[in-house]
Amino acid sequence: MSLQYAILLFIVLLASSAVRNQAIPGGWTPIKNIDDPHVTEIANYAVTEHDKQTGLDLKLEKVISGETKIVNGIIYCLNISASDSNKYNIAVLERQQFRNLTSFVPLKD
Repeated sequence: MSLQYAILLFIVLLASSAVRNQAIPGGWTPIKNIDDPHVTEIANYAVTEHDKQTGLDLKLEKVISGETKIVNGIIYCLNISASDSNKYNIAVLERQQFRNLTSFVPLKD
């Protein structure tokens, strides 16, 4: 019985994530509204975490483009510009009330 409950819970969570993001689990989906406040919040989180890890004092200038992927949460892969006049590719995993910066690398021109 508990296996059936776990499978049902997994299906419900998967369906609610897919409806929220209108995406297929496992595939990358372009972010339609790059100016969405939640996307900006994710980008600001990434810059702040990167600053904590490196001792730098970067500020987000803008989100240039991005896409999401549904896994065990949502991975946001964003291209941003920062206050040092450089562009970066960042990746943040978000699960309910949890976020983790997984990548912050400069983009090559």
